[in-house]
Amino acid sequence: MNRFRLSPGSRFMALVLGCILGAAGISLAHTISNSRESNPPATLKLADINEAPSKTSYAPIVKAVLPSVINISSSKVVHPREESAEPMPMDPFFRQFFGRGPEGHFNLPKDGKEKALGSGVIVSPEGYILTNNHVVDGATDVRVTLSDKREFQARIVGTDPKTDVAVLKIDAEKLTPITIGDSSKVEVGDVALAVGDPFGVGQTVTKGIISATGRGNLGIEDYEDFLQTDAPINPGNSGGALVNDRGELVGINTAIITHGSGGSQGIGFAVPVNLARNVMNQILKNGRVTRAYLGILPQDVTPIMAKAFGEKDAKGVVVGDVTPSSPAHAVGVQRGDIILELNGKPVADSNQLRMTISMMQPGTTVQLKLVRNGGTREITAKLAEMPVETAKVKSWEEGVEKALDGVEVSNVNQQIAEQLNLPPSTTGVVVTDVDPSSKMADVGLQKGDVIQEVNRQSVKNVSEFQSALRKAGNDPLLLVNRGGRTLFIAA
Repeated sequence: MNRFRLSPGSRFMALVLGCILGAAGISLAHTISNSRESNPPATLKLADINEAPSKTSYAPIVKAVLPSVINISSSKVVHPREESAEPMPMDPFFRQFFGRGPEGHFNLPKDGKEKALGSGVIVSPEGYILTNNHVVDGATDVRVTLSDKREFQARIVGTDPKTDVAVLKIDAEKLTPITIGDSSKVEVGDVALAVGDPFGVGQTVTKGIISATGRGNLGIEDYEDFLQTDAPINPGNSGGALVNDRGELVGINTAIITHGSGGSQGIGFAVPVNLARNVMNQILKNGRVTRAYLGILPQDVTPIMAKAFGEKDAKGVVVGDVTPSSPAHAVGVQRGDIILELNGKPVADSNQLRMTISMMQPGTTVQLKLVRNGGTREITAKLAEMPVETAKVKSWEEGVEKALDGVEVSNVNQQIAEQLNLPPSTTGVVVTDVDPSSKMADVGLQKGDVIQEVNRQSVKNVSEFQSALRKAGNDPLLLVNRGGRTLFIAA
């Protein structure tokens, strides 16, 4: 049997190593002992388990609201863009998955599915759900997931793209509908909780305040009367609930301003629940949304415009145009009238007037208080149903003359009138160019506008236009025809 033996030198080295390790062990034990002596056990002051919840907590509100807010997953069939005349470049790795078609084109799939995520709010025990139109727009399949993880196929009852509101329905039992609030009573500074499913991570609640009410002219939807909030709203929150500190639904979260970041910047917008209810009720009753129509183009009265009209205060809205055969035309409303009140209530701006009338039913009678040539008068009008607008404006190139600073104009001839979809008899001067840095660009004058009046005096050609400008001085009031509709622009 072979035995392992250490040489004298090896035995000496083993002895030295043993001594070193032994000393290290003694030192480590001493260090641990000293650590225990210098760090006694911590004495913690623990909260009383019977203590009442925090007085500032929103937990009770959130617990009541969460079962009413659902996740929406929608999908629709999309068609790839048609093949161009040139073969599509493709990485060689992917070529093995697609056959070659004629003339070197790759046979890509003819269609596919595009999926979207959003949120919704259960508003009735029958299974009706409010959400945004853009969450389900064009969807062929809509599925919802409740807070208790139940999943259902949803049916699109109706949509209203002009307000971005959609109504869905699911067949389910034991639903928890949210309490509907009154968005007309919402004030700036009220607490606001945004509830939804951002980025599909699951139900999420964010807190803020109402930053503004009646936000419009943002270019998001055709009819805008948004509640603005700084409660963070992110992608996937669309269609979710904006609730007050009582857990009442006051808005449907709709849009955010991101400045390219893709995330919340503290500026979010929600459709007021009163508007969403109006849309839902019409969809359920009539199968579509109808809007009342007065037949005017309302414009905000600026201080400059008020001065041009001889008014001391910049209040109400000025009638920029009156549609022929409209309710306004029938009762004698004229271009240049300033509407101060609607049904005895002050008119704040053009967006408010437009929204208020649009939410009324066709056939409704309204009382208008207006100012004309310095005098006040009352007019009664019967609203009609909003017609479909299809006006378009085409562009052109034409000889020009210098007029206002930064503005070039030309006489309107029959060819130009046809290109602008205007009657052949239209007179005035057409704006062929506007310097983007000019004062007139700042106040809204655009290429293609036809200027027909200066300070309420008609102009038929460039010569009359320039003569009228000399008389008007530095603050001309222009009547502009844009796409067949007129409006006032004050410089």
